[in-house]
Order: sequence, then structure tokens, then C-alpha cells
Amino acid sequence: MSLSPKKHLGQHFLQDQQYARRIAGWVPDEPRLPVLEIGPGEGVLTQLLLTRFGNLKAVELDPAAVAHLSTRFKDEALELIFQDVLKWEPANYLTGPTHFVGNLPYNISSPIFFHLLDHREFVASGVFMLQKEVAERICAGPGSKVYGILSVLLGVYFDLQYGFTVPPGAFRPPPKVQSGVIRLLPRAAVPEVDFPTLKRLVKQAFNQRRKTLKNALQGAEGVSFAPDDPRWALRAEQLRVEDFVEMASR
Repeated sequence: MSLSPKKHLGQHFLQDQQYARRIAGWVPDEPRLPVLEIGPGEGVLTQLLLTRFGNLKAVELDPAAVAHLSTRFKDEALELIFQDVLKWEPANYLTGPTHFVGNLPYNISSPIFFHLLDHREFVASGVFMLQKEVAERICAGPGSKVYGILSVLLGVYFDLQYGFTVPPGAFRPPPKVQSGVIRLLPRAAVPEVDFPTLKRLVKQAFNQRRKTLKNALQGAEGVSFAPDDPRWALRAEQLRVEDFVEMASR
């Protein structure tokens, strides 16, 4: 039995086994931790994750998908969480760091990343498929025109890797754009910084990305750059992750 994709949920079900295997294979083996899938849909990736790891948690909003998965994997160690991932509280279901994986709906991929950042203590790693342009933006470095807010905020805590591109034909129905798979791995050393302050300053700087920091952050509280720091003359896209951390550190 197959599911009918719901347009309002942005559903494009992964069908291609080759790409599903590549995604499942990119989830780290070590450290050996629980694995959670966001938006399992019909369960193509779910099956491979269960085969590889033995058990799995999955967050799914679509009641038809939950019913389908409950039947398909009734004899396997799959724990289904019937919730909107944007309202889901990891602390109620996870006991510690977890490997995350998922084919994210294009229309809410950025909000999902912000939600995971707010609960980053549970994110041991992440393997995600999303719209290619968004994937490239997240993995971009300073100086790139697409380097942005999530590039910085995720880059504070994770090493960001662009893995491979997935064509529209790998999905049912085919989306109008290509998809990209990225991986988040924990940084060896995570700097100490007040995340709410960092998030506020990074957003303010990039929301006026054509302006220099001096103009974009005029009147902003919590900036630790000295008045004569030459970085005031730069634009947000020219600053490294480390510069933003320093800017928000007191």
C-alpha cells in the first residue's frame, strides 16, 4: 500500500533505494547512540535505518503515514511519535544525544534547524535532505553570497558537510527542484557563547547584509567588538563563525 502525498505538508516521498542507502549509510556508526528520523513518510529510509541500527524513533505529523508505518513495521523496534516536529520537545522522548536523520519538507526545513538548535544538547549528529539551494546555503563559508544565518549558527556547534545531490526523479511526486544531502558532525571544541545573544546579533547582521556591521548593528546590545575594531567596516557575509562568536562573547 502506498500513501497519497499531501501537498499542504510538502510531502515528496523518497523512492530511490540507491539514494536511500547513501543517506542511511551517512549516519555515523560511532558513537553508538539512538537514532531518530524526522518525517519518515512511507518508510523507505526507515526500513534501511531499522536494518542498520536495530531500533529507531520517528517523528511524523501525517496520521495516514503513522497508520501506514504502524502496519508496515508492526514487528520491528520502531517507536512512532505522532507530533509536529516544530512543537516536539526532545526532552520528553530522548534521554541524551541522538543521531538525527530525515528528508525534510522544503517549506519548513529552516524552522526545523532553528528548533534543533534550541535543543542542540540532544543532537549528536544530523543527516538531512532538503532543497539543494538551502543545503548549499547552510554549508557555505564566509565570503559566499549565500552564506547566512544558519551557516553561522549551525557552524558554531557542528562541522557542516555537503554530501551529494538527489534528482527530482528519486521522489514521488517529483519536486520541481533538486535536493541536497548534508551532514552535521559535532565540532571538536565548541566555544562558550550565550546562544540567545549570538542568535539575535547574527540575525540582525544578516537581515541587513548589504550594510556594514557598524550600520547593521547600530544600537544593538551585547556586541563585544571594540569601537576601533576593523571588522565594523565589514558586512555580515565577510565574518567567520569565530568572529560572530567573539562579537557575542562578553
